[in-house]
Amino acid sequence: MKKILSKKNFVLAFTIVASMLFSSCGLNSGINSDNETDKMPGSNIAGSKQSGNNNTPTNTPEPTSTPVPEKKLVKAKGLYLTASSAGARLKHYIELANTTEINSYVIDYKNDDGTVTVNSSVPAAKEVNAIDVRYDPEKVTKELHDNNIYAIARIVCFKDPIFSKGKPDTAIKNKNGGLYIHNNVTWVNPHNKEAWQYNIDLAKEALAKGFDEVQFDYVRFPDGKKSNMDFGNSGDKQMYEVINEFLAEARRQMPNAVLSADVFAIICETPGDNEGIGQYLEYIGKDMDYIYPMAYPSHYALGQIINGIAFKKPDLDPYGVIKNTLLKAKDRLSKVEGSTPKIRTFIQDFDASWIGTGNWQPYRDEQVRQQIQAVYDAGFEEWFVWDPMNTYHEGAFKKE
Repeated sequence: MKKILSKKNFVLAFTIVASMLFSSCGLNSGINSDNETDKMPGSNIAGSKQSGNNNTPTNTPEPTSTPVPEKKLVKAKGLYLTASSAGARLKHYIELANTTEINSYVIDYKNDDGTVTVNSSVPAAKEVNAIDVRYDPEKVTKELHDNNIYAIARIVCFKDPIFSKGKPDTAIKNKNGGLYIHNNVTWVNPHNKEAWQYNIDLAKEALAKGFDEVQFDYVRFPDGKKSNMDFGNSGDKQMYEVINEFLAEARRQMPNAVLSADVFAIICETPGDNEGIGQYLEYIGKDMDYIYPMAYPSHYALGQIINGIAFKKPDLDPYGVIKNTLLKAKDRLSKVEGSTPKIRTFIQDFDASWIGTGNWQPYRDEQVRQQIQAVYDAGFEEWFVWDPMNTYHEGAFKKE
């Protein structure tokens, strides 16, 4: 069997000193869809550059450090799994990994409904009644590790209707009163330190329960009109500074953990925080080991320019979209002094019929494989496939 975790060849032991150096620094910019398959092209997102709320809630517990295993960086090729898939179909996915190039899975720990999908001991999760147990993380990670499969816990951060409603003081407010609602969902205020600690505590717990990596998703501001949002006493911090500070705090509390963040892929193309969501390519990954641009071709606007090339109908050219997204990201990050994160891109395995007739195509084995080849041709080795329904076209993955 191929795989990764049991093989010393893929283990990099970082010293505590090096980890502390990384954690003391602070800084990163892509497309749209935090592993969200929102039906809006990322290039249409716009917003102001300022917001903030630096008030620390009085009930925020004192942060504590959680011991984690030595840092392991692997060449991961994998799929996203819902908590239900991990609980009910784990045997199938282990067999898939044992017979193909797949060697990793991203599994929901807290999903974009705000549901904590395991029997969590984090007090805040219990307080807001966020827990709905769908799998046993210790059992799942053990079975994955027994088969040399890398396990990543996905934690959705600021899109959290359960926490924002359960603790409305932590939520983004509407300037006309009440909680701000974006696409029928309330969001946590990314400035709120209590919300920071909640997500970090869940991340620590996930690592303690056997996950090899924590992946922060929806680590951003909503992509709605900022003029309608009230962030409280925001000060003058840029949104990307707020997001970077959250990720830096996560690194401070988990200095030797493997940490990553999902980002809109359009930030690989647009300068600064042009999307108005707090994601700036050259800075967002400074404290992360990996960033995951969500480069779904369907999520780019019709006619989007990527790496100097206009894609009239991006969903019809999965190879070109993925390759040029990654080439542009590589070029920009190559100009950043100091440490930059490794890139693992998410690719598409779902149909985007909402784009309209003539603008989309069915995604099957061929379209998935084209994207994988584009990753390689752009000079990268790692990729993850996204389908929110987990109905993957498994013929796209090479047999081993």
